[in-house]
Order: sequence, then structure tokens, then C-alpha cells
Amino acid sequence: MAMTLNDFTRSVDPGSLPRILQIQSGIYVQGSVYEMYGRECCFANGDLIKVTEIRITSFIAEGSNGIKVDLPLDYPGLFRILTDSQPYHSIQEISDSLQISSHRRGQPVFYTGSDLKHQDGTVKKGANFLITGHGVDGGHECVDCELTQSEPKRCFTLRLSEQGKFYECDDSQFYTLKELAEWKMSKGRTRTVTKAKSTHLENAFLPDPLEDYKGELILTPVHEIEAIMKFRKDVVLIPATLDVEVVDVTEQHDSAVFAQPLSLMEVFKKPAEEFPVVAEVIASPVHVAEEFSFISHSKHIVIHRAFEAKRVIASEIRRGKQRRFLVPINYKGRFKRHPREFPTAYDLGMAQSSTEPLHVVATRAFESDCFQGQSPVQVGDQFLIKKRANSSSISSSSSISSEGSENGVDKISDALACFKFEGKNHDAVQIPMYHEGCFIEVVHDKKQYTIADICRRFPLPFNIKVSVRDLLVKEDILAGASGLQVEEELTDPHLLVSTLDLSECWEVPVSRTNVTVQLQQGWQGLATGAEPTGHAVVEEIGEDSYYTLRRYAAANLQPPPRPPKNFRPPTANSLRVKPPRPNKPNRASSPKSPHCNSPKPEGIVASDSFSKQRRKTIAVSSEKRPSITPTTSPSTEKVATVKSKDIPQDSVADTVDEDTHDYEYIDEEELDFIRKKFHEEAVLRNTVKGKPNTF
Repeated sequence: MAMTLNDFTRSVDPGSLPRILQIQSGIYVQGSVYEMYGRECCFANGDLIKVTEIRITSFIAEGSNGIKVDLPLDYPGLFRILTDSQPYHSIQEISDSLQISSHRRGQPVFYTGSDLKHQDGTVKKGANFLITGHGVDGGHECVDCELTQSEPKRCFTLRLSEQGKFYECDDSQFYTLKELAEWKMSKGRTRTVTKAKSTHLENAFLPDPLEDYKGELILTPVHEIEAIMKFRKDVVLIPATLDVEVVDVTEQHDSAVFAQPLSLMEVFKKPAEEFPVVAEVIASPVHVAEEFSFISHSKHIVIHRAFEAKRVIASEIRRGKQRRFLVPINYKGRFKRHPREFPTAYDLGMAQSSTEPLHVVATRAFESDCFQGQSPVQVGDQFLIKKRANSSSISSSSSISSEGSENGVDKISDALACFKFEGKNHDAVQIPMYHEGCFIEVVHDKKQYTIADICRRFPLPFNIKVSVRDLLVKEDILAGASGLQVEEELTDPHLLVSTLDLSECWEVPVSRTNVTVQLQQGWQGLATGAEPTGHAVVEEIGEDSYYTLRRYAAANLQPPPRPPKNFRPPTANSLRVKPPRPNKPNRASSPKSPHCNSPKPEGIVASDSFSKQRRKTIAVSSEKRPSITPTTSPSTEKVATVKSKDIPQDSVADTVDEDTHDYEYIDEEELDFIRKKFHEEAVLRNTVKGKPNTF
């Protein structure tokens, strides 16, 4: 039955590929095949094509403000998935719609809208379960599941025929568009995402189309068909929207008459018995490192074996844009240690090593007088963190002071135990774990190390600098870096590839080299039967590849402890050295004012008593006195009320706690008022000498 190419794309099961299609009707020009811009756009009736893959080439992103842009899969950005509000009504629908595999990105998490009974028990309503793969149970197809919030781990199976309402769970991971297309796009559905991080290059030729957009985006996939023509070896790419009708004739034709081009990842998955093998290069890489240029210049290459190569992620230490590198573990250069920076005392505890103590210098002050038993930190103070007694984590390290245990579980202390340099002595002190200072490592080791020695002997991350470059390569890109931070050791799929005459032999990364080959016959090898020695290259990777590789690196790390709730960060004035205070006189004999015992003129007795009453109303004293409401005038009461409201109670308490004394403070306005009254009384006495007072 004839159908449009777009209908075939939406209905075909990717697991049933490859399929052979015959063109029934469409538009064409002069020949049976006409190619434009690398895409097949026209066919003649009766042409046979072998569909090997249906893939997503781009996304149409629509925003809430009406924005609509076309995003390629290599768009430099990371996205967070929003859960789909529409439920799946059966396990079969989930299996058909999503990519499920043993890979962690191919293991979706769902919860049920009602209790779900199965042969091993019951999944309660709202319980989250992880689908880990496909299986067969009693002759019935099923999926393997695991409860995510169960201790101990509880596994069970669900048949594909299981009915119910299954909802997606929240996903906190970040994904590139390429990963979304491969793992997270449900068949027949759109996907709503938010932009989590932009890795758009500042010197990119084209601007970022989502630079100023902050809301949700609805992603609609744009599909493309990868196919092989009957009398051609190269791969043709057909837009799924091409206006032609096709018929599935897989059962009537032999697929062996078509060429079988493979990507390097498909070659990597071949059994080890098929190597070494000679391969014909059908599509050469466009952007490739200089060391791999022999692939583009060769018609045939030899693939000796597939293996997981050890690589080390290293980032350049610099302000602004950093460069990221993948360094092979057999890199021939040498490194010297570079001082590390630790933003908190918690990072000092995490950097403890079982091989050597850690010597640091503080570059930021921290006042801890209000915390009993904890030492203040001044700029220039030197500390020594002793070696870790074993290879345990920070929670069990002997350098962390213990605070007892709860329910048999040790509590992590909020202070780091270390030694402080006081001249030639080392005093045992404790630094708050949440101390937001900055510590610089003092490096005493002048030895040179290989990258393998660094990963084996020191805890990562670790700072280094190239002291001797790798002489086996023309240009060592690591030698130009002012410093490197070694972050993580990992494995990466590679192929050992060489020319036919073995003049070039390199370890080629599978996931970052876009090459299409066709396997031919096995390679006989050298007369000695020995495998050629391959060379590894230092790769400079982009931000998207870096975050993809490091996504799960810090998944198990705990955050540093929080400061106490009553903690106040020190101000600049509190860190200054205060001058010594004189000895306080006896409070009982201390006068409230130096002029309280001096004789007062008779004419101003009432004025003096009035000023005392005013002072008692608005003064902030070190002692808590009951408030005295003045009775002289309503305006006085109003002023006193406003003044008391304007003074924060916390600030008053803080002032009392920090500096207790015997003196009373008088407001500047009150002081001016008292001076004015004295002046009026003096003028009145001089004007009416000898006359009786009229008021």
C-alpha cells in the first residue's frame, strides 16, 4: 500500500530497519537521481532505496513570545526537560515511544496514577520506578524495572501489555540537543524544555538565536532519512517532507545487493573477531585534527581493533574563557605541580591526601570570636593539614573534629582540625568549614611527573604545569597553557586506525570523528603478526563535549555545611586592630556627667530638670530602664515615640552586647534644644535685671 514518505517516517519502527522502499510517484528531472545541497530531492518511478536510519537533524523551537527558530543538533547549549503532562496508557506505548537501553540516559523514570499490581508485588500510587531494559518473562515481552526510593534495591518486571496511566518524573539533568534527539524525544510527541546554560562561542560568526530568551521552548523534531541507492555506494540523505509516495518491498528484494556504509561507532560495536579489517572511506570528515588528516587523503584504511582508551580531562587555569583538553594517559610530556586555590576550609578537607600534608596560606581574613574553640584567620596565616590516616572520605577523616553520632552514624563536624604556624611552633586550631576565605597552596615538591603518576598519587582535582613538552608531536598544545587543572580520569571509545602501508597509525576517537566507511575484507597483517603501535593525540574539546563528559562527575559529592543561623559576616571595621581601652572607673562613683556636681544658677533649675526628663525619654542606655513618658507637652511625647520606632531593636541589642559603658547618648536635636533653652534663659536674665520673673 502506497504512503507518503512523511507517513512512513512517523509509522515505521526504528528497530525494524533497514527497510527497502520503491518509489511509486513523485517529481524528478531527467535522471533517476538528482542531488541538491547534499540532499536527495527527486526520484523516478521504480527507484529502490534502502532506508538504514531515520534521524532527527534539527529542531524547530517555539517560544511563548512567538519566537520560532531552527536549531541544529550541534547548537552549543544545554537544556533541562520539563515533564510531559500527558500520560502513557501502557508499557507498550512507552517501549514504542522512547529509546530504552542499559545506558543511563536510556532509562526513563515514571510514576503511576494508581496502585499497580504485578507478579512480584504492588507498586504504590505515586511511587517512582526506573525502566532499565527489555526482557522476556514466561514467554512474554516485558521491561525490567527498579524502584528508585527503596532500600534495599527492589527490582521487578512489567509486561508490555500492562495498562494504566504512567507519568514522567522530573529530570534534573542537563542535555544537549543531540542527546535529546537520541534519547529523550518521544515518538509522535513534542518536548518542552528550558535553556539551562549557553556555551555559545563569543567569537562565533552567527549570533545566538536564544541569547535573550528565558522562557519555555517547545521542540518539534525535523527528520531526515539516511538511505542507500541500489547502484551507489555513498549514503544519500532524503528530507522526510519530500513529496513522493513509496511502497515497502522489503520482503520482495534482497538487501545484500545494497552497499552497507557504517559510521565509526557502528564499527566500534562489531565483534572483536572481525578485526583487523580493511575499510573503504566513503565520507571523509570535514573538520578533523591534523594527525587524522590521513583518513581524508586515503581511499582505504586498516582498522586494527576497538578499545576503551584512558583519557584525562584537564582545564586551563585562567580568567575568562577556559580551554578544555582530553589528555591521553600515555602522554610523554612531564609536569610540575602548580599551587591550588581553595575557596573554603571544606575544600581543604576534601583535598587531603594520604601521601603528604597540605600547606596553605590564607589570603582573606575571617573573624570567629563568637564561635567557641574556633580560630580566627588573618591574611598571611599559614596552616598545615596533616595527612589522611586512610583513603576514606572526608566524613571519616581524622582531621575533622568529631561531634558524636546519631543512630550509629557519625556526624560531620563544622570545623577543620589543622595546625597553625606560630613562629617555629605549630598550634592545633580549628577553622570553620564554611569559612569563605581563600587559601593558596605552598608547593615544596619540585619533582616532575607524568600524567599517569599524577592520577595515581594525588587526589583530583589537581593543578599542574607542563615542564617538558611531548617531543613526539609537532605542536604540543598543552605547553602553551599557563596552568592546568586535572579534573577527572575516564575511558573513551577509540579505534586503532592506520594506512595500508602503516606509515600513519593513530588512536581515533569514535564519538568525535564523523567518518563513513564500508568494510571490505580482513587484513592479513604483518609477517610477524604483531600489532602496530598507535599514537595518541591531545584533543581540545568544546564546552558541549566537556559538560557531556563531566555530567556525572560530582553527583555523589556533598555540599559544605551551612553557617549558623545567627552568623554575621565580618565587616571591614571588625577586622581592624582596635586600640586598647582605659580601665573603667567604678560605676557606683562614676558621675553621669562631668558637670553634675558643679553649682547651678538658680534661674535655670527648671530648665535643667526639664532637660533631664527629656534625656531619660530618648536616651539609649547600657542598662534597661523603664520608659518615662514626658508630661511637659504633647509634641515631646510625639517626638519620643517616633524616635523609638526608628531605632531597630536588633541594632540596640547588638550595640549593648558589643560595647557596654556608663554613659548616656543624647540625640543631636535634643542637644541643640538644650543649648537653645540655656541661651533663652541667659538673654532673659540680662534683659529683666531686678524685675520679677513673669513666667
